[in-house]
Amino acid sequence: MTVAVVIVAAGRGTRAGTAEPKQWCDLAGLPVLARTVAAFRGLGRIVVVLHPEDMARGAALLGGSATLVAGGESRSESVKNALEALEGMDISKVLIHDGARPLVPAEVTRRVLEALDRGPAAAPALPVSDALWRGAEGRVAGPQSREGLWRAQTPQGFRFDAILAAHRAHPGGAADDVEVARAAGLAVDIVAGSEDNLKITYPEDFARAEAILRARKERAMDVRLGNGYDVHAFCEGDHVVLCGVKVPHSKGLLGHSDADVGMHALTDAIYGALAEGDIGRHFPPSDPQWKGAASWIFLDHAVKLAAAKGYRISNCDVTLICERPKIGPHALEMAAELARIMGLEAGRISVKATTSERLGFTGREEGIAAIATATLIGE
Repeated sequence: MTVAVVIVAAGRGTRAGTAEPKQWCDLAGLPVLARTVAAFRGLGRIVVVLHPEDMARGAALLGGSATLVAGGESRSESVKNALEALEGMDISKVLIHDGARPLVPAEVTRRVLEALDRGPAAAPALPVSDALWRGAEGRVAGPQSREGLWRAQTPQGFRFDAILAAHRAHPGGAADDVEVARAAGLAVDIVAGSEDNLKITYPEDFARAEAILRARKERAMDVRLGNGYDVHAFCEGDHVVLCGVKVPHSKGLLGHSDADVGMHALTDAIYGALAEGDIGRHFPPSDPQWKGAASWIFLDHAVKLAAAKGYRISNCDVTLICERPKIGPHALEMAAELARIMGLEAGRISVKATTSERLGFTGREEGIAAIATATLIGE
């Protein structure tokens, strides 16, 4: 599907207490708007909506990296202008994002795009955790339940044709694009947002944003390597499962789970980089619920644990060691399957094979061994 990103930056807001609109203010050496655009670079076509007076300034800042569209009298009119500009460009998904949210994590954007494979609209949000009051004349008028309340964020994602039709039918004045979508009867899925995805609104928000950038820089210097090794013996069977791919063979592999030796080695490599032991620590073989389990369950757990600890997986390399079956004809399919499970680009996963020159247990075709390396980078 073809993706477009609409970044709305036409506002003249004064709550930030700055001499010029906040999107043009400096944030750790770059204008806020430049950082916002950079967060989506490489994802698809980018359209930036600017105040008519800022068009020349936008062209100087962004050059040819984005299409510039003049905004309207309201936010919803500005978004509609951008959507109309995208019509006829074979766009299937569109993300609509606040120009004053320069620190949106890539993981949030990915969750929104994945949700659009299942439904017409999705938006990130955080559950309200603070106690809430209603107020009147500067005093507490009573409590307000926080049950079912969420703090809305962007990017808000939509199937393009659906949100364009919704904007064309809407009278205007909506607080955000979710309101426009719901008015048109579109179901909007909620995906997990991020505390880092703050919207710069008040003067103190600049200091918060700079603190987040400093923390990211420190984490980006945290590079971890892990390695994994696994062995499984051959047994009776007519196929083996390697890196998630069923490969016909005259034998099977013996193991407590599905004996996917390649995926086990890779999972252990990720756990190792996190100093989290191995598969056995998280999925004990003494526990009968894991007997015959699909190995993608283990790999998925390791990937999610890395994300929860603040790391992204940069690349992985898996080597399968066996005489037979021949791995070469299946290697690209294996890499693609690992990439799908891990949510990574296929170019970040390598699967290859070697023999042991007829030496040892693999040379005698008694089993298969695998070694794997994973690189994790702090985010």
